[in-house]
Amino acid sequence: MTSSPASEPAAAPPRPSGHRPLRRMTSRGRDEAHRVASPLELFFDLCFVVAVAQAGMQLVHAVAEGHAGEGILNYAMIFFAIWWAWMNFTWFASAYDNDDALYRFVTLVQIASVLVLAAGVSEAFEKHDYMLVWLGYAIMRFAMVAQWLRAARSTRGAERTMALRYAGGVLLCQVGWLGLLVLPESGRPWVYLVMVVAELCVPVYAEKDHNTSWHPHHISERYGLFTIIVLGETIAAATIAVKSAVDEHEAVGELIPIAVGGLLIVFAAWWIYFVVPIHGHLRSSKHAFLWGYGHYLIFASAAAIGAGLEVAVEQAVGKAHISTLAASAAVTLPTALFFLTVWTLHSRHFKVGIAQQLVLPTTALLVIVCTFLGEWAVLAAGIVSALSVVIGMMLPARTIVGGTPRTA
Repeated sequence: MTSSPASEPAAAPPRPSGHRPLRRMTSRGRDEAHRVASPLELFFDLCFVVAVAQAGMQLVHAVAEGHAGEGILNYAMIFFAIWWAWMNFTWFASAYDNDDALYRFVTLVQIASVLVLAAGVSEAFEKHDYMLVWLGYAIMRFAMVAQWLRAARSTRGAERTMALRYAGGVLLCQVGWLGLLVLPESGRPWVYLVMVVAELCVPVYAEKDHNTSWHPHHISERYGLFTIIVLGETIAAATIAVKSAVDEHEAVGELIPIAVGGLLIVFAAWWIYFVVPIHGHLRSSKHAFLWGYGHYLIFASAAAIGAGLEVAVEQAVGKAHISTLAASAAVTLPTALFFLTVWTLHSRHFKVGIAQQLVLPTTALLVIVCTFLGEWAVLAAGIVSALSVVIGMMLPARTIVGGTPRTA
C-alpha cells in the first residue's frame, strides 16, 4: 500500500522486451496503457482466498458455539494478516512488477506461505497458538523485504531511500509480531493493536519523500477482482452449508428463505460495489490512502457474510447453540457494514442530492432492523438489499428527467 500517488518521472521507462530471466526492477509508469491484472496476480488472489475461507470457517464454529465475541476478535486478527500481506504485494506489484523469473519465484514463495498461514488458522482460533500463522506471515513479509531490496538496488536517490525504508520497516514490524508467541495470552491483544498501527505507519514513513508509481486503473481492478473472489467464496460456503443441511436434515422449508435471502444479499453487494468505476477517484493521495486501507472492512465483511449464512443454516436445523436473533445478526451485521463501507469509500463520491446519498446508509439501517424478524430475517435483509439496487437505478433516471444528467 502506498500513502499517496507517485511523483511522475519525466518519462516512464518502457517495459522490458524479450524473455530475459532477470531484469532491473524499475518503476512502471502511472500512465501505462492497457494495464491489467496478470495471470500471476490472479493466481495469487485465488490462493489467498484459501486463507480467507479458513478464517471464515473458524468464525462459523465460534459463533455457532456461542463464542461470538472471541470468534470475531480472532477473525479480525487473522484477517488483518491475510489482507495486509495481500495489499502490500498488490501495491508493490502495481509499481514494480517486471515479471521476470526472480519476481515470479518470490511471488510463488508468498503464495506458498499463505497456505502455511491458512494451515495454522484453526490452531489460532481453538488453542490461541499463533506459531503457524506467524510463520506463514513471516515468510510472506520476508519475501516482500526481498522485493523492496531488489527495487532499491535498481534505483537511486529518493526512490532508493523509499525502498530501503520499506524493507527496514517491514523487518522491524516482523520482530514486533514475535510478541504473539512469547508474551502471555492476556497481552496478545495489545501486541496486535500496537503492531497494526506500526504496520499501517510503514508506508506513510517510507513514502514521505518519494511516492511509488502505482497505476490507478490496475489498482482498482485488483481490488475489484479480490472482492469478486471473496463474494464467490461466500456463495460457495453458503451453498455447501445448505447442501449439508438438506442431506442430513431434509429441512428444505427452513432453508429456502435463507438461501434466497443470501443470494439477494450477495448479488446486491456485487452490484453496489461495481456500479461506478473508482479508478478516476484514486488520483488524489488522500483518497487513495483511505480507500486502500478502508478495504479491510469491505473484504472482512464480505467474507463474514458467508460465515453468517452458514451460521444461519446451522441454527435453522438445530446444529448451532445460539438463538435465532444471534444467527440473524451473524448475517445482517456484516451485510450492513459492507454497504456502509462501500458507500463511504465508493458511492458517496458519485451521488447527487440527499436522496441518492441516503440510499445505502438507509439500506444498512433497515438491514440491521431485519435482524429482529426471526426466521425471516435473512430473506427480509435480501429483499431490502435488492430494493436498494432498484431504487439506486431509479433515482438517477429521475434526475436525468429533471434536467441534470448525472450517474449514480
